[in-house]
Amino acid sequence: MDTKYLAIDLGGTEIKSALMTKDGEILEKHKTPSPKLGESDQQDLLDTLKDVIDPYYSQISGVALSFPGILDSDTGHSFTGGSFYYLAGMNLPKMLQEKFNYDIPITVENDGKSAVLAEFWKGSLRGVENGAAICLGTAVGGGLILNGKIYKGNTFSAGELSFLLTNPKEMEFWGQTGGSKYLITEVAKKLEIDVNDLNGYKVFDMANAGNEDVLAVLDEYTKSLAYQLYNIQTLLDLDLLAIGGGISRQPLLIEYLRKNIQEFCDSHPIKPYMPLIPTPKIVACEFFNQSNLIGALYHHLKLTDKGDN
Repeated sequence: MDTKYLAIDLGGTEIKSALMTKDGEILEKHKTPSPKLGESDQQDLLDTLKDVIDPYYSQISGVALSFPGILDSDTGHSFTGGSFYYLAGMNLPKMLQEKFNYDIPITVENDGKSAVLAEFWKGSLRGVENGAAICLGTAVGGGLILNGKIYKGNTFSAGELSFLLTNPKEMEFWGQTGGSKYLITEVAKKLEIDVNDLNGYKVFDMANAGNEDVLAVLDEYTKSLAYQLYNIQTLLDLDLLAIGGGISRQPLLIEYLRKNIQEFCDSHPIKPYMPLIPTPKIVACEFFNQSNLIGALYHHLKLTDKGDN
């Protein structure tokens, strides 16, 4: 019988899970609402994860977790919990094993690093020596591949792109203005409607239908993204940047992003004196918002010595 694993991606809005084979094939998918931020605690999260794991427990050989904290993915220790702030200082895999007597390996990897690992393993960054995944979710996640390996940094925080300072005067960070949540909020303001009546699907339905107000917001949003991608490219000189998150499924997003990158680089004030301007080459992530699940499994297999590549 083929070995199976359960991969779980903890997001601020929902928890996605997938029953997977060793080769990364998704056999079943499921999602459940995340415990409400600000209204939940460790126990709420543990109980929710138990409800996700238990139906598959008898048929799996391990659990691979992904969530937005800064963490040591070799030991499972979380320095921060991201939106699950109550996980700071905790070890989620050990908590699950001890609380519910699970006797199978449980591992955890940061969500941005999971995304880049998925694309490096089987997706749009396969074979790339130096690349990055930029994940546009509630905030902005990221992961780096340098010299053919995942780069985690001195304190495991490399790729935490939400922390990039974009407006020192207002103390704005990229996580506040770069995620899909910000795009949806700005569209709601432009259309003068309740943001709770919108989501990414509705925004792009209107954009693809030619709504000029929505397209104007999308243009400004991708222009701002383009500036930060240019900064990343200038710093690291990457082969390829893969754009992930649910909205990366939208060809219009990639189209507008490429347009604004090219316009910015073409109009760069130093171009007459230095023709070679660092210009990011971007693609959509192949696995979109499933990257975290696939990358978490890849990390799990490597850490438990079950990976073949």
